[in-house]
Amino acid sequence: MSDFDVDLFVMGAGSGGVRAARIAAGHGAKVAVAEEYRTGGTCVIRGCVPKKIMVLASRFHDAFDDAAGYGWTLTTKPEFSWTGLIEAKDREISRLSEVYARNLERSGVTQYASRAVLEDAHTVRLSDGKKITAKYILVSTGGHPVAPHIPGAELAISSNEAFDLKELPRRIAIAGGGYIAVEFACMFQRLGSEVTLIHRGEKILRGFDEDLRDELMLALAAEGVTLKMNNTIAKIEEAPTGCRKVTYVSGDDDEFDIVFFATGRMPNTKGLGLERAGVELGAAGEVRVDNNSRTNVENIYAVGDVTDRVNLTPVAIREGHAVADGLFGGKPWAVDHALVATAVFSTPEIGTIGMTEEAAREEMMPIDVYRARFRSLKHTMTRRQERTFMKIVADAKTDKVLGVHILGEDAGEMIQLAAVAVGMGATKADFDRTIAVHPTAAEELVTMRDKVHVPTPGGAI
Repeated sequence: MSDFDVDLFVMGAGSGGVRAARIAAGHGAKVAVAEEYRTGGTCVIRGCVPKKIMVLASRFHDAFDDAAGYGWTLTTKPEFSWTGLIEAKDREISRLSEVYARNLERSGVTQYASRAVLEDAHTVRLSDGKKITAKYILVSTGGHPVAPHIPGAELAISSNEAFDLKELPRRIAIAGGGYIAVEFACMFQRLGSEVTLIHRGEKILRGFDEDLRDELMLALAAEGVTLKMNNTIAKIEEAPTGCRKVTYVSGDDDEFDIVFFATGRMPNTKGLGLERAGVELGAAGEVRVDNNSRTNVENIYAVGDVTDRVNLTPVAIREGHAVADGLFGGKPWAVDHALVATAVFSTPEIGTIGMTEEAAREEMMPIDVYRARFRSLKHTMTRRQERTFMKIVADAKTDKVLGVHILGEDAGEMIQLAAVAVGMGATKADFDRTIAVHPTAAEELVTMRDKVHVPTPGGAI
């Protein structure tokens, strides 16, 4: 008989923790999980899912307008209800949270609606004082948004509150240049808000391919988003009008109904007793782990955003699965974080996998670059000037495709399939050999032939 109450105790019922719990239970382990808020974690409750729902809602703005180019006449002007969207979103989130909880129950996982804190390396304490011992402990508590330390920061909101605003803001300032800032900027703009996107850098989406960054900024500006680059907010005050007065470091100011900080997230590690159990944390408070998601404490593991590796839901799921397989399934394996596809659900959206052109140059790699920029067939019939942009980066010596980068409608869907090819080590010749599906936007991925002249290592053209 085991000397512990459970074989695995999971702290946090987000995507990574739930996957680990279910897989471990499937292998015959006795598993318990504690969640202090709602089952599903950031992705389901206040991240990927509600965000995508609201992005999709915002795109009907374009759909109604585009329909005229195809012979449709709307006899009445479409009307949007922010309250209706929020209520529909909440119903779906509640449904999904219940699905997650039911799946845990069906797997035989014991669930506690409670915060769990480590007493030592093998013991957790729940909010009611109950203590549970576990052979292994998995920390999957996710992260939380953070605001800059400036006067009036408490007058702003984060992504957590943005999903539950009582009404659609007439004017909104969004500070940040990453996924969250860009996606919410597009969403609010299409739903009817006047949006100002404020970023300290020259361009949005640091780390993405430079061409994608440039193309998306052009698209945002064309749709009416005000881009305030190379600037930040110095302070926020309540204006006599009831709005928020924003003063920039550049000295000018403006007023908004809502100020939204999307300037970063931090791991949820404070107050969990990790230090008491001897778990090492990094400079940002992240749990430090090895390639197998194990901490410096032999029986304690961590997955997902709390480790601050690749902060994407599918990555957390894979990490949780790997931990469970390794501990209880007799088939250890490690997640490869080097080649992960991702999408930015801006409008137009981005899909990307592998190396950027800039990263390849920094590594002094000889590369071939292929680009395509075109107006899709759909928009030849509409009033929109939106362009689709695609790019392939290949190793000039081996012809292996190093990266694929897409901006345009359904880029996220396309990049998922491109990721299979890139992950298998496909060459540009493999892409070229593939017969196109016509007429589609995706066919450009297999019909690009003309190389773009790029500097070779050493600076020659």
